[in-house]
Amino acid sequence: GRRRQADLPGDRLGPERRGAQARPPPAGRGKKKADAEAEEPAFPSAEPATWEFLIKRTDGNGWITDAQAGSTVDVSQVMGGGFPMRENLEGFKYDFPTQNVLLFATGSGIAPIKSAIESGQLNISGGRTCTLYYGVRTPDDMPYVARFGDWEDAGVQVVPVVSRPDAPCESGAVWKGRTGYVQNALEEDGVAIPRNSGALLCGVKGMAESVTSMLTQSGVFEGRVLTNF
Repeated sequence: GRRRQADLPGDRLGPERRGAQARPPPAGRGKKKADAEAEEPAFPSAEPATWEFLIKRTDGNGWITDAQAGSTVDVSQVMGGGFPMRENLEGFKYDFPTQNVLLFATGSGIAPIKSAIESGQLNISGGRTCTLYYGVRTPDDMPYVARFGDWEDAGVQVVPVVSRPDAPCESGAVWKGRTGYVQNALEEDGVAIPRNSGALLCGVKGMAESVTSMLTQSGVFEGRVLTNF
C-alpha cells in the first residue's frame, strides 16, 4: 500500500507512553520503521496532519521512543477496519436502541478506544450512558491519565483497574482503586440494560473472550460487541 511520512515532534515522543491517534479513523493501528525515504503523501493537504502514537517501550524500540524533533519514519496504512459503530449501535437494527455503551481496554489497547471516545461517534451527549473499564498491570503502565477528567466531563465514567497493585512503581505511586482484571470489574458491576447496551473491546485475547462471553450471556446482542479487527 501507499505510505505516508510523518514528522515526529519531540514533545510527543519519549520514554513514557504517548498517545496513538491518527485523526481520521477512530480505531486503527499502524506500523512504523526508521530511515524512511522522502515520498509524496498519498493524499496531500494544505495543512500538515497531526499524528499521535501510543508506543509501548521495549528493549528493542529505543530508536522510536528516543527519537528527536525532526526525525522521520515510514508509516503504513492503518491496520484494522475500525469499530463499526454506526452500523451496529445506531438505529433499530436489533429492535432495541443503544442507551448504554461499555468500553473495555487493556494496556496499549486504550489507543483506539481513546480515539472512539474523542471522535464523538459514540454519541454520548444524546443521553447514553458510557463506562470505560481500563486494565493495566501497575499505575505506571496507565497512559492518558491526564485525559480521564476530560472523558468524564464528556460523559464517560472511567473505571481503571490494576492487576498488580503491590508491584513497585518507579513513580512511587500507591494504588488505592479497583484491583484485579477488567473482566472481574464487569462481573462485579453487571450490565444494567443488556438489550440496550453495546460494547467496544480492544486488548489481550483473554480479556476480550471473557468480556464477550459475559456480555452475551447477560443478554447483550452479539452483533453489538465490537472489535476493531
